[in-house]
Amino acid sequence: MRAVARGRAPRGNGEGEPVPLARPREDPAREPDPLERLVREQLALLGEDPDREGLRRTPLRVAQSLRELTAGYQADIDAIINDALFTVDYDEMVCVKDITYYSLCEHHALPFFGKAHVAYVPDKRVVGLSKIPRLVEVFARRLQLQERMTRQIANILQQKLRPLGVGVVLEARHLCMEMRGAQSLLSPTVTSTMLGCFQKDARTREEFLDIIKGCRS
Repeated sequence: MRAVARGRAPRGNGEGEPVPLARPREDPAREPDPLERLVREQLALLGEDPDREGLRRTPLRVAQSLRELTAGYQADIDAIINDALFTVDYDEMVCVKDITYYSLCEHHALPFFGKAHVAYVPDKRVVGLSKIPRLVEVFARRLQLQERMTRQIANILQQKLRPLGVGVVLEARHLCMEMRGAQSLLSPTVTSTMLGCFQKDARTREEFLDIIKGCRS
């Protein structure tokens, strides 16, 4: 047997439910974010008037967006998963597939986004299913490379759960390609990291990849 769940970037609140990474809130008495000044300078350097009506609050909005989209740097992974680790008598594959994520390419600060598929074979320890999309979001909310993000997700699960193996596959569309002249490159980029039995055992790896194919059909 195997456990398969369909994931998505965590939203919502409440006991036992994933909580989104903190979103900066506007405070009338706050000190200006240094990023606001830099965005304002960028607008001026581009030939725009940062004081015109449509752009007057743009530096604030951009600064808040950047803080939110890079909130993964401040995330405490232990706080996220330590209360959701359980000892179980289960040694078949656990897979959370079709997790929607959004990230920023570190080369151009433009979005890349797609689906993450994460699986592991437990060795007496499992993590709450909602925590896997949460971990994907933690590593997506940074300036990233798709290749690095794939490995980071696999490595943290291997480190925290000590399973028999971990498999991670990321599919992504990169706007740094699509918006900058490579419009024909609309097929997703796929990266994978296989650890433990996913790397050593072809049958385990094939089972994982078959599960992923099933979510496309």
